[in-house]
Amino acid sequence: MKTMRTLRCETILATALLTAAAPCFGEKMLASYTTLTTIAALQAAQAALAQCQKQGYTVAVAVTDRGGHPLALLRDNLAGPHTSQTAIGKATTALSFRTDTTELAATTQAGKAASGVRELPGVVAVGGGAKAGIAAINEAIELE
Repeated sequence: MKTMRTLRCETILATALLTAAAPCFGEKMLASYTTLTTIAALQAAQAALAQCQKQGYTVAVAVTDRGGHPLALLRDNLAGPHTSQTAIGKATTALSFRTDTTELAATTQAGKAASGVRELPGVVAVGGGAKAGIAAINEAIELE
């Protein structure tokens, strides 16, 4: 069993090591990035849902942040119960792989070199998910 003196010594040592190592990592210790606001995500989802409905599709639409957490999720009242989770999965997959899921589905077919990607947790290699940049979202909102 460790004594308080040993624990205090370990804490001081860990603090000293982190303090000494900080300059090695450079000045920047935190990352910053842009992200959609919830309002912008909702507007993008509304525009996407309206476009899908106009084309005759009964779907759910998800806009996620870079961690795959939904910022906005809309489901047509006639869409199946599986569509909400599928929409979140497709949005996260498109973002993670930086490609639309239709292309990912084609490049990860059985027998292809990247087929194992489909087995990764959370990957939804089904067409319809798209990584949308800010410009595409602005355009979609304007089209509404």
